[in-house]
Amino acid sequence: MTSSTLVPKQNGTRSEQILLFGRNFVKHPRMLGSLIPSSRFLVDRVLRQVDWGRAGTIVEYGPGVGTITGEILRRLRPDASLVTIEMNRDFVHYLRRTVHDRRLHVAEGSAADVETILADRELRNADYVISGIPYSTMPTEVRERILRATHDVLHPHGAFLVYQFTRAVLPYLRTTFPLVHQEFEPRNIMPARLFFCRRHPDRRGVIRKRGSRKRARAGSDR
Repeated sequence: MTSSTLVPKQNGTRSEQILLFGRNFVKHPRMLGSLIPSSRFLVDRVLRQVDWGRAGTIVEYGPGVGTITGEILRRLRPDASLVTIEMNRDFVHYLRRTVHDRRLHVAEGSAADVETILADRELRNADYVISGIPYSTMPTEVRERILRATHDVLHPHGAFLVYQFTRAVLPYLRTTFPLVHQEFEPRNIMPARLFFCRRHPDRRGVIRKRGSRKRARAGSDR
């Protein structure tokens, strides 16, 4: 069985997702940053960066109602793992109730604790970390802890895939990651900024610009 035929069972309806998301946006607007879930265009644009053949462990910060979660699971290898980290208890309960997939681990907590959360599940590091949490509205010390922990938990060839509604996060990303590639997705409410971050500047050939799969030869920058 391949990842293309392994389809997660998800019981929640789109209308239920939008209602739950909107209700929580009214209660916690600074935590969500958007009134409705991400569009399929934004989801595809972010996930286009993933090399599904080598993605053994993916971490998602702030999965919400699982808009991106479900798409990750549809593409993920049968033997891989997806760990979602969510602080909102309503969303945690919703995901646990509606998504039934042995590859999915739903953790209630802070992204700053990603290393501990992975270790508790006997996972060493992440090949990709995907994040839509609003960094510009969180306390400085929390943002710095999350970005540093993300850097440390990434596989050396891994990538941190971030989508936001402004460019405010860019200077913070650049202080932690030596390579940040930017893109823009207008087909979303609101239009989104995308930032693809890597640990090593000599791995820039692995970044897929507009869907290309260019790879730098090992040692080409030496």
